[in-house]
Amino acid sequence: MKRLVWKSLPVQAIAIVLLAVPVAAQSKTTVLVDVDNRKALSLNGDWHYIVDPYDGGLYTFHREIRKDGFFLDGAPETGSDGLIEYDFSKSPTLKVPGDWNTQHDSLFYYEGLLWYQRDFTYQLVAGHKTFLHIGAANYKSIAWVNGQQACSHEGGFTAFDCDISSSIRKGNNFVVIAVDNTRLADGVPTLNTDWWNYGGLTRDVSIVDVPAKYIDDYDLHLNRDRTAIEGSVHVEDAEPGEEVTVSLPELDRSVSARLGADNRAVISLSVAGVALWTPEHPRLYRVHLQAGQDTLDDSMGFRTIAVRGTDILLNGKPVFLRGISIHAEAPIRGGRANNDQDAATLLGWAKELGCNYVRLAHYPHDQRMTREADRLGLMVWSEIPVYWAEHFGDPAVLAKAEQQLREEIRRDRDKASIVLWSIANETPLTPERTAFLKTLAADVHTLDSTRLVTAALLVRSEGHDKYVDDPLGEALDVIGMNEYIGWYEQLPQDADTTVWHVAYQKPLIVSEFGGDAKAGLHGAPTERWTEEYQASIFRHQLPMLAKIPQFRGLSPWILMDFRSPMRQLPGVQDGYNRKGLISNRGEKKEAFFVLQKAYREWSSHSPASGVSAHPVPGTDNRSRSAVPARDKVANPDE
Repeated sequence: MKRLVWKSLPVQAIAIVLLAVPVAAQSKTTVLVDVDNRKALSLNGDWHYIVDPYDGGLYTFHREIRKDGFFLDGAPETGSDGLIEYDFSKSPTLKVPGDWNTQHDSLFYYEGLLWYQRDFTYQLVAGHKTFLHIGAANYKSIAWVNGQQACSHEGGFTAFDCDISSSIRKGNNFVVIAVDNTRLADGVPTLNTDWWNYGGLTRDVSIVDVPAKYIDDYDLHLNRDRTAIEGSVHVEDAEPGEEVTVSLPELDRSVSARLGADNRAVISLSVAGVALWTPEHPRLYRVHLQAGQDTLDDSMGFRTIAVRGTDILLNGKPVFLRGISIHAEAPIRGGRANNDQDAATLLGWAKELGCNYVRLAHYPHDQRMTREADRLGLMVWSEIPVYWAEHFGDPAVLAKAEQQLREEIRRDRDKASIVLWSIANETPLTPERTAFLKTLAADVHTLDSTRLVTAALLVRSEGHDKYVDDPLGEALDVIGMNEYIGWYEQLPQDADTTVWHVAYQKPLIVSEFGGDAKAGLHGAPTERWTEEYQASIFRHQLPMLAKIPQFRGLSPWILMDFRSPMRQLPGVQDGYNRKGLISNRGEKKEAFFVLQKAYREWSSHSPASGVSAHPVPGTDNRSRSAVPARDKVANPDE
């Protein structure tokens, strides 16, 4: 497709400087909920790309924003009035979705600006609006359609949508997206992370069509006494008084409500007889929403999650979370996980392990993961990348974290699987940090009062005494804590004599523990890096943790080995964090089977079952009770 000469295209002022942009200066974006069930044109596939480490496609040699930048997609043969020194049509290609690091050896360590370009044809629908949907772009990005800036975004793991109704046209179109994965001291996450900084358009990209008045957000959930589905539906560009209908077609049940002054309709729908979503019976229902010409169909489960004292209650009953932590690393092929098979493999391994819960660390994962967790019956801890030493005293950094939190919750609020929103991992204990994170905890409760807020805290040590007394615990519903007895401190057997002091009468989830092992490396249980040493850590840890009175779940670190530039021990790590129970090639290590055995025992006599308050793996304390019948909303168990 021939490009028009750049001077003939309309040029808008660029609202973002990729390397230094205040959040307030970014172009407006939105997050359209349930995009995967919308009418859309997929732009997945081959995109042309240009590597631009000096940002020459954006800046002049005087470091001024160019008016003839790469976003105009010019063609050299038409540039008689100006020298055009690039050509997307003759440039190599990258697969989208996908990180650039693992697609070309020359880009493996690349951090900087990279330009994507793709042609597409589109049939406009009269009177409709059109959005460019980007599932994730790490870390900063600007998008243009037909040379006009559509939007800009900061944050590498949350979806965003750009209104392109004024720039898209019938027939031939082109889109250019500049993505910069440069790590930033004031970014979220900040400079140092123990995972690979995969750059690029790492999740789906599509063109989404909606009516002029469209459902842009909804929140439907089971109320606390489990007798009704409550919530609201928001319709953009509608008028107060217009009607919204929500129905459950399988049960022939529906309710209509009118939009208020805020364009939001309040919903309450009786659900007597509906089966509740549980890990044992992850029942999902088709939910149909209609507002004028706009319709949406979602697949949703209904359940409640709450705390009572030191118990976590699922549908009013105590539940113990048998879990594992997971990075969004693609099994076998490596790189950023981004497709249905990746989700099925990772969560399938979690089910094989005996999990009813997964911690999706350390950032929001692809929506495929939360959809699959809904179907498989896996409860989910979902996290934003407030990680290690952020600039906690900087209000701009707090604004970035709050933006990512809003985008995460807005996208995934309809997922029954998500029970915990996590606001941080292993952050330093300072007054600025505590104030920062307490603000985020309050934000969670405001944005989604139906779920629990947690964070992975550090532990204070005094010899064999361990203290969980971080002041942030006051603001959390569930305490998460990471500890590495046997790896970063002491020996595995020191867990046997460790005494725990938890300052809060709240549920405690041990969000991380573990140690590295290279698959196939064998030796004595006392020899580091061997499968036997890793298994020894688990054998000593599990009985220790089971003695903690507040212990209500765990997610050991981690399901599968993942790339990390911090891990450089030759012949063992080779650029991978080796704490996985499964290797990056899919090989199960000895510790996998140790944890699997424990989970099989705990599934029948966990602290939530009432059979044994604090079971110890390996003991002959098995429950003989039958699996309880599926709960019904008509008879909630108080």
